Formats: sequence, C-alpha cells, structure tokens
Amino acid sequence: MASKSRWANDDPETEAIIAQQKREKEEKRRAKAEKQRKLDEASKARQARQDANNAQGPNGESGPPTKRRRISNDQEAGSSDAEVVRVGQKQKRSSLLRFPVGVWGPCRHVDNFERLNHIEEGSYGWVSRAKDISTGEVVALKKLKLDNAPDGFPVTGLREIQTLMEARHANVVYLREVVMGNKLDDVFLVMDFLEHDLKALLDEMREPFLPSEIKTVLLQVVGGLEFLHSQWIMHRDLKTSNLLMNNRGEIKIADFGMARYYGDPPPKLTQLVVTLWYRAPELLLGADKYGTEIDMWSIGCIFGELLTKEPLLQGKNEVDQVSKIFALTGPPNSQTWPGFRSLPNAKSLRLPSTSAASSAGNPPLLPRSRFPYLTNSGLGLLSGLLALNPSSRPTAQQCLAHPYFLEDPRPKPKEMFPTFPSKAGMERKRRHHTPEAPKRGQEAPELDFAGVFGGAPGGDTGEAGAGFTLRLG
Repeated sequence: MASKSRWANDDPETEAIIAQQKREKEEKRRAKAEKQRKLDEASKARQARQDANNAQGPNGESGPPTKRRRISNDQEAGSSDAEVVRVGQKQKRSSLLRFPVGVWGPCRHVDNFERLNHIEEGSYGWVSRAKDISTGEVVALKKLKLDNAPDGFPVTGLREIQTLMEARHANVVYLREVVMGNKLDDVFLVMDFLEHDLKALLDEMREPFLPSEIKTVLLQVVGGLEFLHSQWIMHRDLKTSNLLMNNRGEIKIADFGMARYYGDPPPKLTQLVVTLWYRAPELLLGADKYGTEIDMWSIGCIFGELLTKEPLLQGKNEVDQVSKIFALTGPPNSQTWPGFRSLPNAKSLRLPSTSAASSAGNPPLLPRSRFPYLTNSGLGLLSGLLALNPSSRPTAQQCLAHPYFLEDPRPKPKEMFPTFPSKAGMERKRRHHTPEAPKRGQEAPELDFAGVFGGAPGGDTGEAGAGFTLRLG
C-alpha cells in the first residue's frame, strides 16, 4: 500500500470536491472524443458519396473520376474540405470584374487652356491654337457659334459633339473634351491640333502631289469616310479645307458642323448642305432625299483638286455651278441619269438636243484632256465618283478596293510622306478663297436653270448663292 503524502488534506469534504472535478473533466474529454468521431464518420460518408458520383458518367454510366480542381493557389496540402470550400468562396467573391462607367460631373473651364493664336473662322465656330496648362500639350480649341440660337443650344453643335464622340477612327479628328466659359453660350471643343490643312498646302505648293502621294491621301480620307458611313453618319461638308494633316503624313477629317445621322430609307433632309464647289448635282437640283452619295461626289471633287492643285468646279452661284458640272460631265439624259426630271429644279432645265444621244459607258468617262497624267484606272474611278446619277457612284468601301490603288505607283507609306514647314504661330494668316458652307436655318433660294445651256435668265446674273452673295458690276 502506497504511503500517503504528507501534504494530503485529511478533510473528507475537500477530497470529495477534487474527485467530482476529475469526473467532470473525464466526461468532457469523452464527449469531445465522441463528437470528433461523429465528424470523421460524416466526412468519410460525404467523401464516399462524392467518389461514387464521380465514378458515374452523365447518364449514370461508370467513368473515370474527375480530377480535383485546385480552387486557390494558397491551398496547402492537407487542408480540410471545409477550408477548401471557404477558400473557394473567397476566391469567387474576389474574382468579380468591375468595369469603369461614366459619371456625371462638371466640364472643365476654358481658363485651363492658354490660347496662343487664332487659326480661322468657319461657318459654325472659331478655331484657335491653345495649350493645356496642366499638361503643356498643344490642342485646337473650337468655340461654337451660338449667337443665332434663340431656341437654345443649336442642333448643329449637338450633332458635331455627338458624331465626334462616336467617330473614334484614326482618320477622324479626335475630340478630347468639351469645356465651358463664364457664360452659357461659351462652349468650346478641345481637339487634337494638326499642323496643316490640304487647302493651305495646295495653295502654297509649287507642284501638285505625286500620284503615289495622292493615293495615300485618298486612301486615308476614304477610309475615315467609310467608317463614318458604317456608323450611319453623313459628313455633308467634305472639302480640302476640312481635311487636316500632321507632319507624320496622317490625314484626319474635321469640321462636323453639318454632319448628321441618317437611316434606310433616308429621311427627308435639307438640300442646302455642302459647300457650293463640292455640292452634288442632285442637291443643286433640289433633292430632299439623299444618302452617302453626296459625300462620294465631294470625294471626286477633292480627287480632281489634288490632281490639278485647283478646285475642280468653281461656280459663282448655284446656276453657274450646275453649268460647270454639265460642262465637265456632259448634260444628263435618260441613260446617264434616269429620273432626274423628277427633281424640283430640273423642270426648268432646258437641255440641248444632243443630250438625248447615248454616251459610251455608264457612267461616261470624263474628258481625258482635263486629266492628261491620270491612268485609265484612275480616270475610271474619278468618272465614277463624279457620275451624275447618284446610284452609279461607288461606295466608300468599293472605292477602297478599286484597282487604281493596286497599280503602280503604289501608295506611298505615311512614314515616307513629305513634311512641310509647320504653320504654328502663323495660322491667323490662313485665308481660303472658298465659299463658306451653308448656314443652319438658311432657306434654299428659288433657282431657274433655264439658261444653263443658252445664257437666258438664271445664268451669271449675280444671284445669291449658298453662304455668300455675288455682286457683279
């Protein structure tokens, strides 16, 4: 029998308490062990059911067990199923993608830009060269003309902002932001600054562009226009002064003051669009339903201007413009332009008797004497673009695939395009002897084309044209 410790308490009550505490600890230990045993059994049963399910195919057939997917890179070997599930849920929550969305906020003030010099004034705004004070970048700052807008913000300004925001293309001028001045009618468009416009370059060049350079310019302009047309946007004022170029040989379409969306079938539109020298004949004859064909006519006029260094059709007014068009293309007839007599202003047109004769080709080729250095393929493209019948003109997409751009000389790479002295600081000297674009709200004049081929009324009489009035002594 073991000897009793000398520190033991001989009190029976104390010994009873100690014995009770030992029994309670032993019961808790057994309960914890039993709970852990049940958890292990449940886990084994769950694993067994999962293995049984994995051993069957989608139709209940037996198949190889699927490979266990690792849910997280942080999962370590030996982690329990509960930990795997928790890590997977956490990983799933953190993998949600969040996309930035536009938020409403105030426009920046125009005082954030330092205006350097004036460039030019157009029909729908004043353009200046400016510098962003925060970044030091040189930009083009266009102040919209809101003087003649008693009904609120003009629709031309809204269309320009809307179309520029949608037309994100390498050959369309980039609209950075819209800024405000101190008054509600001080609205400015901040765009990328480009050093030149084609009109100023053609006026100052001693020789016209080389054929390879003309192809480079045309491909870029038609490429930008094809994107606009694919977005259901008509520019409606294409001309060389609205085509900007930087010193890297990049051409960008600018000035969207007359641009607008259209549909199919085209809605009823105003006929008073496009600067006079680049206006299609159907517009001059009063058409109020038209499509992208009017832009392709303007491309033809620009093509001819690049070849000759001078505007191709410089009419003094609408009647004189029609006369010059028919002198180049020949008078219309039922073969070259079916249905032209249904246009409002065509009823007064007195055609010569020879106009009924059928012409070779449809559309007929333009006179070779006007473009002696143009290849046959190039003359065919120019004749198609300047076809009297709108449906005979190629689309922008067809124009890009024309054989003219595949024959020698090939288009010159932009990197090899010649550079020109920058006009930065001298933009105020730009003066283009070109009629202005029609202004919004201006009514189309009543025209009489009876004297186009005979010198009767309506010829060179000094009547009002679109955007200007010619006075003869």
